Amino acid sequence: MNPLIVSFICYLVIVIVVGVVTSRKMTTQSEFFLGGQRIPGWVITISERASGESAWLLLGLTGAALTVGLGEVWTVIGCVSGILFLWFFIGARLRREFGRFDALTLPEFLGQKFEDKSNSLRALASLIIIFFFTFYVSAQMVGAGKVLMKTQIVTQDWELVVAGLTLTPKIWGILLGAVIVIFYTLMGGFRAVVWTDLMQGFIMLFALVVLPIIGTMELLEQGGNISQALSHQGAEKASLFSSKPFWPALSLVLGGLAWGLGYMGQPHLLVRFMALPRADEVKQLRWIAASWTILAYGGAFAIGLIGLGLYGGSTFAQDAERIMPTLAMNLLPGWIAGIIISGAVAAMMSTADSQLLVVTSAFSEDFSTRILGRKLSQKQQVRLSRLVTLLIGLFAFVLAVLTSDTVYAMVSFAWSGLGASFGPVILLMFIWPKLNRQGVIACLLTGAISTIVWKLSPLDSWVSHRLAAWVLAVIAAVVATRASHSRN
Repeated sequence: MNPLIVSFICYLVIVIVVGVVTSRKMTTQSEFFLGGQRIPGWVITISERASGESAWLLLGLTGAALTVGLGEVWTVIGCVSGILFLWFFIGARLRREFGRFDALTLPEFLGQKFEDKSNSLRALASLIIIFFFTFYVSAQMVGAGKVLMKTQIVTQDWELVVAGLTLTPKIWGILLGAVIVIFYTLMGGFRAVVWTDLMQGFIMLFALVVLPIIGTMELLEQGGNISQALSHQGAEKASLFSSKPFWPALSLVLGGLAWGLGYMGQPHLLVRFMALPRADEVKQLRWIAASWTILAYGGAFAIGLIGLGLYGGSTFAQDAERIMPTLAMNLLPGWIAGIIISGAVAAMMSTADSQLLVVTSAFSEDFSTRILGRKLSQKQQVRLSRLVTLLIGLFAFVLAVLTSDTVYAMVSFAWSGLGASFGPVILLMFIWPKLNRQGVIACLLTGAISTIVWKLSPLDSWVSHRLAAWVLAVIAAVVATRASHSRN
């Protein structure tokens, strides 16, 4: 059997075993959504990093670096800065603030902190999470399909016609990734997600460190280097500003840096701080997060540039997001390539599982228990959570099959919607004590709506929706808070 396929199957078996084992330790909502806050902090840290960097890091960012060239470095700087700010400046404060309230989810935390007696804030926050995370999970499934097809784990022989419906290799690839993620999220909840994330985080890091090293060696053997590769592809790819005039160049820089703003508003990352046993652990754990981040982002960016040197830009004109699995298959022995490819699928699964869990919690915990007032036993709550996980996973699968967007584009949209809705709330919560319930609701509404409207408008080509929606949400929060105070 193909060594690549053997390595991949071994990875899948381990993931499934983790789901089965952890399911035996999960009997309450606290266990399902936060692991009972008993998981070691260093494990949660790697899980946070793995779940934060999805298919878009190994496929989206590598493909963008190949397409844009050196100008994509602003995205790298923006993301790394956002992660470091989250861990070094507000991480410990987040954990302490979460500890003051009896909340298992972000909507419930906001509802308690801002005294949401009408439950309108909880409902709005839950709806935003469900909407944008469905797109985010779909992006991971699309990424899984691309990798499995490129590596021939799923081949053209898989095409099948059932009841007049053609099941293409793309559909089979998406389905395989979806089934695995939904299975172990259903089985073990947060505990299964975190422990599989730990393994996936190490595999991802291995892929993003080893592949650039091997690629650089191959490039040098061919008598080239990255600098030459960039210059050969033209001035646009060799320039930090893509040889653009002032305003388009500024838009490029701000659009890339704006990725960093979104990290404060990603519920699947914030819940990791909820799950930490103690706030004082953050000071030590942040160095683990920083090291993983710098190595991973540096590696992903390098893969795109190395791909330019080895293959040129035209080779991947149809789909630049194939560069990472192509490098792995062409430069590495089969069994190592299998581990690297597992790293790509790991990136998708480690994000999709976390997002499925957050969407599940938003519906079953916030809507059913808090908003609708359903009184369920612990076992009934867990059963409801599993049912919601299954339904949301199926809906995301259908969306993944129907979409034609790239992983990068889908993640950018979902990232912006969540980041602009919740990010300003988290930041203002610490730097502006006047923020109140009305300001939070205005921020959530503006962040979500402006992301959708701006993304669909021509303005997005001038100012990124990731930046515009975030700024508008901050303004809305401040204006609504001041207006409500003046009325009182």
